[in-house]
Amino acid sequence: MCGIVGYVGPDEALPIILEGLRRLEYRGYDSAGVAVMNGDVTVVKRAGRLSELEHALTESGGLSGSIGMGHTRWATHGAPTDVNAHPHLDCTGHVAVIHNGIIENFQALRARLAKTHELLSETDTECVAHLIEEAYEGDLADAVRKAVAQLTGAYALVVTSTDEPDVIVGVKVSSPLVVGLGSGENMLASDIPALLDRTRTFVPISEGQVVEVRAGSVRVTDLEGRDVPLEPIEITWDLAAAEKAGFEDFMLKEIQEQPTAIRDTLRSRTGASGRLDLDDLRIPEEQIETVDKVFVVACGTAFHAGLVAKYAIEHWARLPVEIEISSEFRYRDPVLDGNTLTLGVSQSGETIDTLEAIRHARAQQSHVIAITNTVGSSIAREADGVLYTHAGPERGVAATKTFVTQMAALHLLALYLGQVRGTLYPADTQAWVEELHALPERVERALGLDEQVAALAERYAQARDILFIGRHTGYPAALEGALKLKEISYIHAEGYAAGELKHGPIALVEKGVPVVAIATECHVYPKMLSNIQEVKARGAEVIAVATEGDEEIRSLVDHVLYVPRTHELLSPVVVTVPLQLFAYHIAKLRGCDVDQPRNLAKSVTVE
Repeated sequence: MCGIVGYVGPDEALPIILEGLRRLEYRGYDSAGVAVMNGDVTVVKRAGRLSELEHALTESGGLSGSIGMGHTRWATHGAPTDVNAHPHLDCTGHVAVIHNGIIENFQALRARLAKTHELLSETDTECVAHLIEEAYEGDLADAVRKAVAQLTGAYALVVTSTDEPDVIVGVKVSSPLVVGLGSGENMLASDIPALLDRTRTFVPISEGQVVEVRAGSVRVTDLEGRDVPLEPIEITWDLAAAEKAGFEDFMLKEIQEQPTAIRDTLRSRTGASGRLDLDDLRIPEEQIETVDKVFVVACGTAFHAGLVAKYAIEHWARLPVEIEISSEFRYRDPVLDGNTLTLGVSQSGETIDTLEAIRHARAQQSHVIAITNTVGSSIAREADGVLYTHAGPERGVAATKTFVTQMAALHLLALYLGQVRGTLYPADTQAWVEELHALPERVERALGLDEQVAALAERYAQARDILFIGRHTGYPAALEGALKLKEISYIHAEGYAAGELKHGPIALVEKGVPVVAIATECHVYPKMLSNIQEVKARGAEVIAVATEGDEEIRSLVDHVLYVPRTHELLSPVVVTVPLQLFAYHIAKLRGCDVDQPRNLAKSVTVE
């Protein structure tokens, strides 16, 4: 959620920090601040957008210095105000701290610190600055370790001190942190895109590690102070991939990029023998063969991708699947053991609820596979294996291309499980892989619905409520359609299993209420038609998403959006496109910020 950028080198730090923060705006934030060292440490911070901070910096004459750090805050403790914005200082004004995450025991710490320190904000972060102040005995990294030993929670911290003006110290406990390696300069950030204009060589900081960043060196240690070797990675995608490329919004750009993203996710997944060969699973096939149950843990859009995976895994691998919202998983005491497989789905690889869920699963001896878009992310590093979705950077807060690539990757994994377990013949696996490779072209054709969808958006942009219904794999598609609409247009939208309408939700249907029905070709299509007739009989205006060539449905609904014929197990990948466009156009007509919806953040790194 919060964005972090730090710089140490020969150049002026402030422009580099501000540019990095701009590239992290997609994460969502409500205040911003910077600290620059030049003899003293000077802090400027403001509630609101980065433009507010930049205006304040201009009025103050700017900040000069070649070491500094910046932060965009998404409020957790204390309102989004100037005082609560980061960085925070200790009593002496020597130590500055920025922070991503939550310090869970901050109330107890604050109560103790308030007796001997002046606390100016309502935040948990300020407590850390005073703990470091107390612990400092000539070694900043050691003081950070001593402070962290007193903290409970999930966080990344970045610290500077006038007592050691050549170094920035960072520490990672659950929340993301990366180091960018430069020539005569080095940097820290919460996400790779912040630093891509300065370097392509990065060191992901792992759990429980402390990093000391100087202009000419980077040292990584564990929480005991023992040195850890650097493990740099090279980033191949360029900065332009994270820009709008001529589109009005990142969201529209990313919707249009979905065919390419799916192709990239499917590419090079088959070995010379024709068998699936998936990334870096690191789990021997003989262990996969012993699996007798699969759990899928995810949040938000990734949860909907997991629902789609449930149908595929049960059908192809003949394994029972439980799908669980990550934030609930470990609190219900799930029955896990060495014969279970847990799939953690997270586009960022830093979603704290999913990260904690896979940690719980591993503690119970379950095998864990991560499905993520981010190389070197926490979930990727902590899982037994990882399957990457090659969607590239996604700047819009509302997931689009990462959703379709999660589904594609999970379909590959379901086929792989069937292959290993022998529940699919090789010819069947190959036929399904060919069907997967047909998806990008079908998604491209679905994108051709844009004008028709925009016209429907004009009609329904001022609706108070919109319902989405579906059956079988149409149900998770309906859930995702409703989520997209509500999160970017702020219209009340709900997705339902169509068969559940008569058990309560049909009470919401009255004359003129729009109902979007996922009615593509599948084995429950006749039942779906009956559900459509039920809502039509009560006055609903029905928009059907149907299979090309289906003339029967025209007489039953008000509007039809035709998508290419696709097998029902794979159809959500295609069906989701007009639903994304519908949400996008309605939000634009209502004047909403589709890239940064209110109250939302791209990467949720707090519980």
